[in-house]
Amino acid sequence: MADLALLARTLEDAGEPGFRLGQVWRWLASGADSYELMTDLPATLRDRLSAEVPLSVLAVEREALARDGTEKALFQTGDGRPIEAVLMRYHDGRRSLCLSSQSGCPLTCTFCATGAMRFGRNLTSSEILDQALHFRRKEALNHVVFMGMGEPLLNLDAVLASCERLPDIGVATSNTAISTVGWIPGIERLATEGPRVRLALSLHAAEESLRSELMPVNERYPLADVLDACREWSARRNLPVFVEYLMLAGVNDRYEQAVELAETLIPRELFKVNLIPYNPTDSAFGGSSRTAIAAFKEALEERGLRATIRLTRGRDIDAACGQLAARA
Repeated sequence: MADLALLARTLEDAGEPGFRLGQVWRWLASGADSYELMTDLPATLRDRLSAEVPLSVLAVEREALARDGTEKALFQTGDGRPIEAVLMRYHDGRRSLCLSSQSGCPLTCTFCATGAMRFGRNLTSSEILDQALHFRRKEALNHVVFMGMGEPLLNLDAVLASCERLPDIGVATSNTAISTVGWIPGIERLATEGPRVRLALSLHAAEESLRSELMPVNERYPLADVLDACREWSARRNLPVFVEYLMLAGVNDRYEQAVELAETLIPRELFKVNLIPYNPTDSAFGGSSRTAIAAFKEALEERGLRATIRLTRGRDIDAACGQLAARA
């Protein structure tokens, strides 16, 4: 999207009334791909904006389309930082967009391709929204997940500013989810600040030592403390916590580990577990078998936990969960 600060300054310098900013934003949010389409703006203003305010703050480097209809875009920021976003298309009409909040990620989870990238920086709210607007120009959107590159809660101001504008694009707050590895200060802020979005916790192991091996952030914010913060968030927002659990063969997929997970997620009605088949990266891990995933799900459900198995999308173009690494 256009840099809103630059847009506001340009409109002010042109002597335009304050409502012009809202007019331009409404056109952008509806999928307009040029200022010429903004017919309720004076022609002279459209010409000036075209010359002085780029319609997008991101440059599209390449796009890829998977066999299942998933589409990935690689962007470059104005200072040359790579970021990726993914549009997942479902047969039931859902159009779910996976957004990045950082270029790279500083938290180095061992199973995630993004964590192996060199960390760049936090993205601005305009850079986050521009990912969404790129796909909005193609078709209507109705879901957003902040599960792309980066830890959203390390860039919470920009993420929340983006969430405030997503309903204008067509994505209800109730259809917006923010994923975190368990950054407690951000979870605490989400309990009281910003729109009432959904919270998803990347958990992946209920045993503290194993989780620390997989996710070094667990040394700083142990799982027990993270879950306390999630329970407080749930109480304040009156919403369940989604738990993401990546299924790694021989690492975290045994029956007794399912039992431990169920005993950790108390009270069980506050949590819903999403079991994620592992998508290949350059790590040494392998994915659990379908049989192992199904048995793990059954063990959770026997103990009163709601559990689903995520449908993998975009694996053949490195667009699936954990695969974003800004490469061809």
